[in-house]
Amino acid sequence: MNYILFDGPARNALLPFTFTRPVADILIGILTIRQKWEAYLGSTTTTLTEEYLSEKYPMVEMECNVMINASFLPNPTLVEMIRNLESNQAIFKGEEVIAFFTNEEQEEVNFDTYEILEYTNECLTVEHTWDIFSKNGEALRADFELVTQERKSQAIPKSVNVIAPENIFIEEGAKLEFVTLNAATGPIYIGKNAEIMEGSVIRGPFALCEGGTVKMAAKIYGATTVGPFSRVGGEINNSVLFAYSNKGHDGFLGNSVLGEWCNIGADSNNSNLKNNYEEVRLWSYETEGFAKTGLQFCGLMMGDHSKCGINTMFNTGTVVGVSSNIFGSGFPRNFVPSFSWGGAAGFTTYTTSKAFATAKLVMSRRNVDFDEKERAILEHVFEETKKWRKE
Repeated sequence: MNYILFDGPARNALLPFTFTRPVADILIGILTIRQKWEAYLGSTTTTLTEEYLSEKYPMVEMECNVMINASFLPNPTLVEMIRNLESNQAIFKGEEVIAFFTNEEQEEVNFDTYEILEYTNECLTVEHTWDIFSKNGEALRADFELVTQERKSQAIPKSVNVIAPENIFIEEGAKLEFVTLNAATGPIYIGKNAEIMEGSVIRGPFALCEGGTVKMAAKIYGATTVGPFSRVGGEINNSVLFAYSNKGHDGFLGNSVLGEWCNIGADSNNSNLKNNYEEVRLWSYETEGFAKTGLQFCGLMMGDHSKCGINTMFNTGTVVGVSSNIFGSGFPRNFVPSFSWGGAAGFTTYTTSKAFATAKLVMSRRNVDFDEKERAILEHVFEETKKWRKE
């Protein structure tokens, strides 16, 4: 069977992270949404997404296709229903489609002609940016069961101070000595060739993905995920960092999400709680206003390739777009458009020539090419986000 993950109606609510990737490639828990589906289905997937992303994330369409809404995370019950789908059947939860079996071109799908199957069980969904951190604990626990099933962990080094070792899984090549791991509050996963430096104290649920690094004397509270080849230090609480991002120094990051290729300067901090303890509102790209999150704790949402200088201070519920560079004293505004350069004193446009030169240097340090596909995506984002910048 050919499985295709599609963005669905949540795509715009997941900006700025979906400016540069399909919904399926959002990291939550230990794995991206795509990796979860592929593990459960035992099959590769392709993507139906925005046209400007389709060269990097192409769709392969065959005669028989099962389309899956990438906002829904897999579980055994849902996967079984999807495996048993027949032609012209669709699975709905309420009014939202989860999956459907089609032999038609996607533009021609009409659910009035489908047999509708209702999915009534609980299901984890990612429909807002803040879901990525607020549901990370649940996703991490599910992924831990998935990736460790019938597998044996590498031995925990004798120098490690450990609580609930049965909830810890260490992949091949991982390095950790003289650290404290408390997995009584949730599982701890340490990926292949990852490193936790001495003096670090970590409470689960926690995932350090392949090639990731926790620097000396870091303090990390669950539920936190450090993505592949990302580096962290200082104090972190309930946050998700996608691949290749750095928060390598002292300073606080809480209830936050960082995209890929982000960098947080030394001694930078974000607020995750308003002084009056009221509900946090976040910038919405859909309404072009500030939306209720229903959360008392909500920190920083930072899109791919964005960075901040040393001692940067972020207000509660700050949204930073793609390829922005923030520096200087004071609090910058709590919505920073993509390709912005500046800080509390004001912003100018971060030109693509300068932004791309930096991206090329940053990526080359990790032996990753800044190729034409990446350039074309960022050029599209630059044009699409012009209306929010003060030129």
